[in-house]
Amino acid sequence: MVGWMTRRTFNPRFTKARRSRLRRQMTPQEATLWVHLRNRQIEGVKFRSQVGIGNYIADFYSFEIRLAIELDGGQHQSTEGLGNDRLRDEITRELGITTLRFS
Repeated sequence: MVGWMTRRTFNPRFTKARRSRLRRQMTPQEATLWVHLRNRQIEGVKFRSQVGIGNYIADFYSFEIRLAIELDGGQHQSTEGLGNDRLRDEITRELGITTLRFS
């Protein structure tokens, strides 16, 4: 692992309960996308849902290709939401992770 990135960078314990709740309560859009991402259906790449990356939780993430997919709701359109997304993207970029965002 590189630099400060450790095993605890991904899925830290303090996010476990929230990640579990988000998996159980997926939005209809997340559930639809998950049907297509799960079980290596796209190019044989494994995705996981609701993966903790530091303090953040990615909607979908592939460890194999270091790709996070985010489905952004209305809260991401506010000034605060946009600022949080920029910070999150900066942190994930430092980890070598590419993020695709869809509104």
